[in-house]
Amino acid sequence: MARVVVGLSGGVDSSVAAYLLKEQGHEVIALFMINYHEREGVLTSSCTWEEDSLIAKMVAKKLDIPFHIVDLSKDYKQRVIDYMFAEYQAGRTPNPDVLCNREIKFDTFMEEALKLDADFVATGHYCRKSEVEVNGEVIHQLLAGLDPNKDQSYFLCQLNQDQLSKSMFPIGHLLKPEVRKIAKEQNLPTAERKDSQGICFVGKVDLPTFLQQQLEPKTGNVIEIPAEFMAKKKQVEVTEDNYRKLCFAFPYKPWNGEVIGEHEGAHFYTIGQRKGLNIGGRKEPLFVIGTDVKRNIVYVGEGQDHPGLHRKGLFVASENMHWLRTDMIMKVGEKRDFEIRIRYRQPLEKGTIHLRDDGAWFLFENEQRGITSGQFAAWYLGEELIGSGVIS
Repeated sequence: MARVVVGLSGGVDSSVAAYLLKEQGHEVIALFMINYHEREGVLTSSCTWEEDSLIAKMVAKKLDIPFHIVDLSKDYKQRVIDYMFAEYQAGRTPNPDVLCNREIKFDTFMEEALKLDADFVATGHYCRKSEVEVNGEVIHQLLAGLDPNKDQSYFLCQLNQDQLSKSMFPIGHLLKPEVRKIAKEQNLPTAERKDSQGICFVGKVDLPTFLQQQLEPKTGNVIEIPAEFMAKKKQVEVTEDNYRKLCFAFPYKPWNGEVIGEHEGAHFYTIGQRKGLNIGGRKEPLFVIGTDVKRNIVYVGEGQDHPGLHRKGLFVASENMHWLRTDMIMKVGEKRDFEIRIRYRQPLEKGTIHLRDDGAWFLFENEQRGITSGQFAAWYLGEELIGSGVIS
């Protein structure tokens, strides 16, 4: 049996993970991490980490396992929060949950756990781990969780082989109702607790208010782009010679549309956003189809089927390509079929990755809605996550 440190968060998933590990005979230690102290822009009334730590301590006492607390808020601010602000400032939309796992849970937190002489670090993620031998080398595989509604492999898409080798996911084979049932049967204090929402370790936020901690409001124009204009511009033949036109959002110009209102800062908006525009009088709702942070312009289109919301492909620069399966790294000039996901809980979509000198060009069988710069594209073979990259 192994010595396992569990990231005990105060939620039901990590609580059941700890219980299962102890039942399996492992030596289990609970480690709670504090990552965020500030409350500005957060839509919860209390300092949630304090409540979470108290409940996590109660779980540890119930399971009769040692309980420790580590404050990682300095690292979290530098490596997650500051990165978020910088990305929004640049007109991109980051994914803090992916960053939190890459930079905190499986990096600085894992380092703290290993100081306790842990053989493994366990979390309550809904995903699974396996191994395969390739040319005499053991390769660790990250597999989707068996609960299709809770699979969290996407959030771990930036892990590497070393991190995965030290990780355990005790509940990845369970459905969420089964996890709740176990918690109730064992009278765990978290059995009825609601799942956390919003930004990882921050909570549910009012994003503009949250971002205004560092990003200044700045009045600019909202410009509507007619659907007919976009439809005409998108009449591009789908060939390998047309990567750029197919994979990048159309570069809107102010004269392509009509000024219909004002906003408080282009960096507060993201592709596909509907709420927060405060412009009425339309038959169908308006959606953000593009932003220009340099000119401080937000471009919108009417209706969820507006052609500006859909693209045939995307691009990931070479420096942003990450292969969890290092034995499957593609060579320049190669193309390969995968199933691709561009956001959490999105169904996997068939597509082809074409690797070129400047990076990877993804072409989908079907147009994708709301492809957003700064988010992560993750590619799979069946239930296994192979790699990921930041969308340009």
